[in-house]
Amino acid sequence: MNHKLETHFRAKVPSPPQGRGRFKWYGPGLLWMLSAVGTGSILFTPRVASAYEYQLLWILLVVVLFMWVMIREMARYSIVSGHTMLEGMHSLGGPRDWAVWVIFVPQLLAAGIGIAGLAAVVGSALGEFLPGSNTLYAIGMVVFSTLFTATGRYSLIESFSRLMALALMVMAIVTAAIVFPAPQKVAQGLMPGVPDNLDLYVVLPWVGTILAGSMGIVWFGYWTATRGFGGGLQGREPDDEVPEASRNELQDTQSEAIDTRLANARGWIRVMTKTAALGVVGGLVVIFSFLVLGAELLAPEGIMPEGPEVAVDLTSIFSDVWGEFGRYLLLTAIVIALGGSILANQDGWGRSFADMTLILTRSQRNDQGASALLKSLDALDRKLPWPLFERRWLKRLYIITVTGLVPVIILMLFSDPVQVMSVSGIIAAAHTPFIALTALYVNRSRLPSSLRPGIAATVIMGLAGLFYFGFAILYLLNMFGMFGG
Repeated sequence: MNHKLETHFRAKVPSPPQGRGRFKWYGPGLLWMLSAVGTGSILFTPRVASAYEYQLLWILLVVVLFMWVMIREMARYSIVSGHTMLEGMHSLGGPRDWAVWVIFVPQLLAAGIGIAGLAAVVGSALGEFLPGSNTLYAIGMVVFSTLFTATGRYSLIESFSRLMALALMVMAIVTAAIVFPAPQKVAQGLMPGVPDNLDLYVVLPWVGTILAGSMGIVWFGYWTATRGFGGGLQGREPDDEVPEASRNELQDTQSEAIDTRLANARGWIRVMTKTAALGVVGGLVVIFSFLVLGAELLAPEGIMPEGPEVAVDLTSIFSDVWGEFGRYLLLTAIVIALGGSILANQDGWGRSFADMTLILTRSQRNDQGASALLKSLDALDRKLPWPLFERRWLKRLYIITVTGLVPVIILMLFSDPVQVMSVSGIIAAAHTPFIALTALYVNRSRLPSSLRPGIAATVIMGLAGLFYFGFAILYLLNMFGMFGG
């Protein structure tokens, strides 16, 4: 094996789980599902369905396929190499860490805005049925989720996400089944086509947030690594949140023989592939359910909800069909979807920012350099009672500040934070094709040949990158009024 490629293949690969033991490893898929069904499901899917009913169902299915392949490739690299995909991008030629910087700085802005927008919809939904200010409910949601994700370890977050994901899927299916139309009506949307009155202002935000934004694609690789897939993260800054059960199960099964390592890595990739499928199929069920609700409840009334009002409009109309029980059932589903998405997004962004910080400061820490980022972190490290440059503590710092404090400030400054989510949309539109195509290049050029993505995965991943690149151009042109009105 090429020595250069050997550095991207971990020295020891534990045996993958077999039989029923694989079910214990599917948690990251459900956690990813929760992170993926927030904005796209609740804010934009009912709007698209209100305008076009099922005509754009085929786009949803295409994006789901793309998303499945993209998140698989993020996790493939961490399983094979023992490092995160951003570590793989760090290894690319050119200016030092250029790819990591391209992602890091804009995502710091996108994170706070995204969390604030999700919380605003939760506040709007709760304020419709409970006394008090919508803003206070939104802030309360952010504070509760911040405390939970910042103080809880991964095993607790995964267990909680399983319950929330299963409850959400059941509620979404039940509410959609109540108003489900004739199958022939839905089947019309399976044939690719473009509506005559296509409004890009309505459609583009939906396409860009189906299942996950740009960083949501990366998070799946973090969660599978933290769970211990392939042996978890290794190196100078290993993940210290791998569940104890995973550590015990992995420690006794490691082998250094090259053939065994390759076979075990393939086995882990198969388990990960099924885990990714569970996440995208679960997300598809939830999004399709809200598509049905929008088509059957909002479209007949000619209602095109704006911003947080989508939750209020849906629950109000649903109560006419199924009474107060249906009203509160749908409200609960919306709160779980968005609340779970806030929780998962905070954990995902916290892990991403911690990883990028460790990558960007590593050379300075080793050489005793003095970059502005390192100086500020060193000053903070001296004042804290815990070691800041550990992955877990950095994650908690970013959760509390960037995804906790910043969203609270945004909620207090803007009466409708959903309006400023366009900034987050621009960042996601620009980053998604970059992340997809760069990740494909990393996996094709860095991993051992027998563990690289195959022809089908490579073609689909490439098409996904080109699809999102075209989407990004349309999104930006539309936003600045240069195309589509």
